Amino acid sequence: MENTETIDNENNATKKSNFRKVILAAGAVVVAVVVIGGWNYFSLQAPLNGVLAKDARNEGVSVYAYHQWLLSPGTIVFDLRSVSLENSAADVTRTLLQFAETQKAQHYEKVILAYKGEGRFLLEGDYFHQLGAEYGIQNPIYTLRTMPENVKHINGSAAFNTWEGGWLGVSGAQLKDLTAFHRQWFVHDMLAN
Repeated sequence: MENTETIDNENNATKKSNFRKVILAAGAVVVAVVVIGGWNYFSLQAPLNGVLAKDARNEGVSVYAYHQWLLSPGTIVFDLRSVSLENSAADVTRTLLQFAETQKAQHYEKVILAYKGEGRFLLEGDYFHQLGAEYGIQNPIYTLRTMPENVKHINGSAAFNTWEGGWLGVSGAQLKDLTAFHRQWFVHDMLAN
């Protein structure tokens, strides 16, 4: 009888120990989620929310910003979720530029341009930094014209050409690339829905 009672006590102690381990592991997971979520929110989404709220022209643009896989400090995702039919593609790009300005003190390896969670293009971190540093100083038409030649496919290859020649021909080709960039990033899918 005493032997059975000892075994029962040991089984209960083991169960309590296992339960404590599960509770501690679950607590660690919750803490990790809160810390990671807070880091993403305060370092990226909160500044982006400020950009969206500060400029009335951004109303109708819904976008998230977060670290890739929520954990990668060197890569951020600018994830466009929706655009009102009253907004233009330029409104989306302006929002990106304004966000870049909030991040100009940071240095990233790359910025993924996504649409509804799907990475479509990327910008090198140095170029994203340049966009932020030059926002409000550089001629916006120049920034828009030259942006596509700095856009890369997700695999890192150039998405658009770098044009050379006369100013008028180059400008026309760059603006066509800008339209194609917007169409491939989000306009085509947005209109299809």
